[in-house]
Amino acid sequence: MNTPTSCPPPHPHPRVPRLRPPSGAIDAHCHVFGPGHLFPYAEGRTFTPPDVSEDDLRRRHDHLGLDRALIVQSSCHGTDHSALLDALRTGGGRYRGVALVTPGTPPEEIARLHEAGVRGARLNFMPHLGQSPSPETIRAVTDLVGPFSWHLGVHVAGTGIADLEDVIRAIEIPVVIDHMARVDLRDGLASEPVRALKRLLGEGGVWVKLSGADRLTHEGPPYGDSAALARALAAHAPERVVWGTDFPHPNIRGAAPDDGLLVDLLDEIAPSEELRRRILVDTPAALFGFG
Repeated sequence: MNTPTSCPPPHPHPRVPRLRPPSGAIDAHCHVFGPGHLFPYAEGRTFTPPDVSEDDLRRRHDHLGLDRALIVQSSCHGTDHSALLDALRTGGGRYRGVALVTPGTPPEEIARLHEAGVRGARLNFMPHLGQSPSPETIRAVTDLVGPFSWHLGVHVAGTGIADLEDVIRAIEIPVVIDHMARVDLRDGLASEPVRALKRLLGEGGVWVKLSGADRLTHEGPPYGDSAALARALAAHAPERVVWGTDFPHPNIRGAAPDDGLLVDLLDEIAPSEELRRRILVDTPAALFGFG
């Protein structure tokens, strides 16, 4: 068995953002990990994160001025959602969740996750996270979660959004693309993957998370190349974009980014208060089922 890689810890002292998020702001992509002695990591995982509890997540969000969050189940926990469910319970309505669902997940388990606050299922099309789902798997998962009005999270990279454009277009429930589809910014903002992403956003039924600036950049901080893509997507389809930190930034190369800097990028991505409220509050609240 391969030894899983380890992840760097979160930034220890992120700056206090200059930008003040609007009241009710939602971090649309973040994670909890472990603690491993309470919620063990999955056998066969490809990476081992640092323990990041709900308390760690809450303190980081309080520091950044973010009031609510969508917690995404990570592959390092597999389909054991114990850590996620504990965070949802502890949060008392502050969080919603995204689960990892397989065609073999019992419908009663979907109902249990829904009752706890889960509102989506994530599909990884990333070789380092395991085998990509087949069309049959996509259909089976869609059929399982569709009756609960969940969305389907899609995690792709490189040319993946263009390669899967027709597959995504055919999905009959809301689709949310993670991390701006992790396109290769060296190819520019007129590349075919960026055009495919814009086509999908323009047709309805697809949203994108303006997250992962540190993952996409080829310039490094302050991530001007990533911010340019996010700004272009927000201008193209302002009603179809949400924003997230990706805290605590699992499975990355190098040190974790300063989350305060990521918040301040919103001033460049969405220069008006009206647009920031739409991206941070109105759209994610409706999309992810916050009351």
